Amino acid sequence: MVTCHSDFGKIKSIFVKGVNESFISQAVIDRDWKALNYLSKPDWGKAINEYHSFESLLKQAGAAIHHFAQDDTVSIDSIYCRDASIATDGGVILCNMGKLARLDEPAAQRRTFEANGIKILGSIQSPGTLEGGDVAWLDTKTLAV
Repeated sequence: MVTCHSDFGKIKSIFVKGVNESFISQAVIDRDWKALNYLSKPDWGKAINEYHSFESLLKQAGAAIHHFAQDDTVSIDSIYCRDASIATDGGVILCNMGKLARLDEPAAQRRTFEANGIKILGSIQSPGTLEGGDVAWLDTKTLAV
């Protein structure tokens, strides 16, 4: 498996986290969404349908899809799996999440990456924080934060 630091090239292979593995159920959403500062409560049924459409589009584009598993150490926020790590050509950099409820996500992703033979280059250490959703590769040598 190859990683790539690109936000502009064709997706050949991607890790995603499905609604079933992150939201778990409407009951979990009902319990957790306010404490996680969501603007509104996610709808389980709509989320399932939207996720299936999203994954279908990835498959139609020819992407090989890999999944992060359900993990009891993380919250429903783990659906935003791009935040916990940054892919590069040499491997993955694990982030250090700013939101307390998301601190365990990089470790959960580490387990999946290591199980799939993806090299871990390092991790952002406290007091530093960085989330993958806050960065973008502008080209193969420039990362905007």
